[in-house]
Amino acid sequence: MARAATAAAPRALRLLGAALLLLLLVPAGRRAAGAPVAAELRCQCLQTLQGIHLKNIQNVKVTPWGPHCPQTEVIATLKNGQEVCLNPEAPMVKKIINKMLNNTN
Repeated sequence: MARAATAAAPRALRLLGAALLLLLLVPAGRRAAGAPVAAELRCQCLQTLQGIHLKNIQNVKVTPWGPHCPQTEVIATLKNGQEVCLNPEAPMVKKIINKMLNNTN
């Protein structure tokens, strides 16, 4: 009888471990099925431009640094639909961002 109880103990621990793993995976699966956390988990800008004329820009998206990328990224959508990465440290880019922020206020 003691031997049967000892054999059942490891099986019970394995079942408990499997149940805990399933409990952890279910919420993660629900998060993955919902809204995406981030579009990309890496830097999107490999090369940047120093500046571009404001009249050619339709929209600007600024992505702060984070776990996906160690630097701030500035992605401008041009009026022709093309997306270009701008150097966030360039003085012209800082002026463009300030001007667009002031236009929205």
